[in-house]
Amino acid sequence: MILKNFKELSNYLNTPRSIVIIGHKNPDGDAVGSTLGLKHYFDKKGHRTQVLMPNEFPDFLHWVPGVKTVYRFDRQNNQCVKALAKSDIIFLLDFNALHRVGDDMQNTLKKYENDFALIDHHQQPDDFEYMYSDTTMSSTCQMVYNFIEMFDDLELIDENIATALYTGIMTDTGSFRFRSTTSRTHRIIADLIDKGAKNDRIHSSIYDANSHNRLLLLGRALSNLKVIPEYNTAYITLNQHDKDEFNYEKGDTEGVVNYALSLKGIVFAVIFIEDVEQRIVKISFRSKGSFSVNKFARNYFNGGGHDNAAGGRSEESMSATIGKFIALLPEYENDLLNSYE
Repeated sequence: MILKNFKELSNYLNTPRSIVIIGHKNPDGDAVGSTLGLKHYFDKKGHRTQVLMPNEFPDFLHWVPGVKTVYRFDRQNNQCVKALAKSDIIFLLDFNALHRVGDDMQNTLKKYENDFALIDHHQQPDDFEYMYSDTTMSSTCQMVYNFIEMFDDLELIDENIATALYTGIMTDTGSFRFRSTTSRTHRIIADLIDKGAKNDRIHSSIYDANSHNRLLLLGRALSNLKVIPEYNTAYITLNQHDKDEFNYEKGDTEGVVNYALSLKGIVFAVIFIEDVEQRIVKISFRSKGSFSVNKFARNYFNGGGHDNAAGGRSEESMSATIGKFIALLPEYENDLLNSYE
């Protein structure tokens, strides 16, 4: 764990400040939950806050308390720039380096003259003035809970904060089934429920909000599933035609890679998603046991993340990307066959 200049940050926040809170590009449940949870907390402490996101997030997260106050950098650039100019400090949540917000927003943040504070659980973070980094944490939302506890303010957690934090912990732990889910995680979840988080409604709002097209796209993804049993590996492909056929919307492929990982004997699962507009193939990696998809993604596919969940990208064609991926597997045969399963 890295806890850098925390005492100084605590003293700095004793006076009401103008605070901007930023999540990563293509925000997920943890990014949305942690930024809004921290916003609600800071609001109760008398600070002036504004949450900024680089771009849109999935419809199934549009109900989270406070979401209507969020500015999007790609659509509300003027409002975002003004908020940054008026701010005393920027909190960066659920990402470890400025490039994770996209080129346009990164270039703006590089010109920022005040300090950054990082709260994040991804590996190999960049260095910032204030840092709370812990790669053992289940989620950034769990870290925000810890952050509030460090300030001895758990009694300030109300239903809005509890709901936001529960959302991020639930989604980033795969509904509490990933290895990062600890007894501490469950104790925090219990406290959030006691403080007003309605666990059944939160789960339903996220996982029972599928469109007809999203389920049809899932069917196509599963029909494209390929298994490589000699390496305990499975992968899914979705090309642009598949996405267009079922009117793809942001968030429609969230969690699809986990279906490949759910196969008996599989320890390494991947989904390759073609994005013609950006001229890339987006990649999500998942694993079980000791096989590090973070290292794999960093080494070969311009990505990274966690040991068991990471992302990447390729600027080659879909076929070339898959060919490269398959050609790498023999090098990791021993690791994949002895990952722990």
